[in-house]
Amino acid sequence: MSLHRSRFGSDTDDLMLRYCSSLAVDLQMLDQDIRGSMAHVRMLGEVAILTDAEVSALSGGLARVREEINEGTFRPGDEHEDIHMAIEARLTELLGELGGKLHTARSRNDQVATDVRLWLKAAIEQLDMAISEVIQALLDRVTREGKTLIPGYTHLQRGQPILLGHHLLAHAWALSRDRARLADAAGRIDSCPLGACAMAGTAFPIDRHRTAELLEFAAPIDNAMDAVAARDHEQEMASVCAISMTHLSRMAEELVIWSCSEFALVHIDDAYCTGSSIMPQKRNPDAAELVRGKTARVCGDLVTLLALVKAQPLAYNRDLQEDREALFDALGVTIDSHRIMAAMWRTLEIDTDRFENDLRGDFSLATELADHLASRGVPFREAHEIVGRIVKWCEQQGSDLSALTTDKATEFHPALADNLEGLLDPRAAAERRTSFGGTAWSEIERQAKTLRASLGDPPTDMPRSGA
Repeated sequence: MSLHRSRFGSDTDDLMLRYCSSLAVDLQMLDQDIRGSMAHVRMLGEVAILTDAEVSALSGGLARVREEINEGTFRPGDEHEDIHMAIEARLTELLGELGGKLHTARSRNDQVATDVRLWLKAAIEQLDMAISEVIQALLDRVTREGKTLIPGYTHLQRGQPILLGHHLLAHAWALSRDRARLADAAGRIDSCPLGACAMAGTAFPIDRHRTAELLEFAAPIDNAMDAVAARDHEQEMASVCAISMTHLSRMAEELVIWSCSEFALVHIDDAYCTGSSIMPQKRNPDAAELVRGKTARVCGDLVTLLALVKAQPLAYNRDLQEDREALFDALGVTIDSHRIMAAMWRTLEIDTDRFENDLRGDFSLATELADHLASRGVPFREAHEIVGRIVKWCEQQGSDLSALTTDKATEFHPALADNLEGLLDPRAAAERRTSFGGTAWSEIERQAKTLRASLGDPPTDMPRSGA
């Protein structure tokens, strides 16, 4: 029978037991639950609610229960409902009535809330490391192939020639903001609910600040009701995961496009591709596609956590049992996805010559002509219109800007006689973009240096790039 069924006239229905059980999810918090209980027991001893002998026996019993669960000699069942009750039930079997003293001056409400925050603190470290791995992999590619010339796109149409390093750093900066968001969320998670009890605190002379200290939290949560009812920190973490996954999804989409034969810029390593069940030649970019697909799953986890509490009155409601599955899934998928993405970037093959000739005379150089005219005193809107007519003429010739001779260019405007060949050099065009944050190699080196230095710093010290 459950440890808290004494006021009922019958046992819980078997279907209800299975329906209520959260053991499959809660087992992920075994270490956190044991750690929280040990800190609680130690605090109870320090304030003389428990004797030294009781503290020693309970602490030893908790360590034994953890060992038994890890070794499989004790297997919690649905009758225990969750990991917290399973541990207490086994502890009582081992220690008799003393096991029942474990729950003095606390509730499952504050116990669960504490376990989740402890679990999140560990998960945040793992996620920060995984995000850093992707940034590092991108920076390594910048060093190796950053000077590769590629088209820059808007609306998936060629815009201007850029260096590959410029493109990769855009992804790296987005991930750096994910680290900053993660660090910001970590600050709000770093508060201890333990000792809040069901919602109103306790009459026992406990020391919540001491418990927070023992569990390495910055402080206890100020309001006992808020301590057990709050789930915004979980929503925030899922939001960080969803945002970071959308960043990965954009990368994944580009790797899928870049690896197709029509684009042929990259070759994804065999370890991250699969074949077709019918077409022998296929190399499907499954890892990238799965990252893109799992992004939807993590976004769904966020929506689950938002919807879960939208109409709940304070304080605790059993609905909140459903938060862990979505939360743990969001963090687990996001951590694994970053590790997979980092591995793909590390092993990727890049054709550094793919666009070197293709971009010579390309219409993506049209802005160079407009900027040149503007630098010669022509109002930019007029320069824009002139170059638009040049592009139209080239299209009528069935060609691109390579059809434009100096003589023909001067028919549109005399200032185009100046260095036309240099204006239509795509690499020179990229290197002219020396403004702060531009695609010139000097700017790429500056940004890469800043990002590389940040990887050794706590995420709160992350440099910011945009909003």
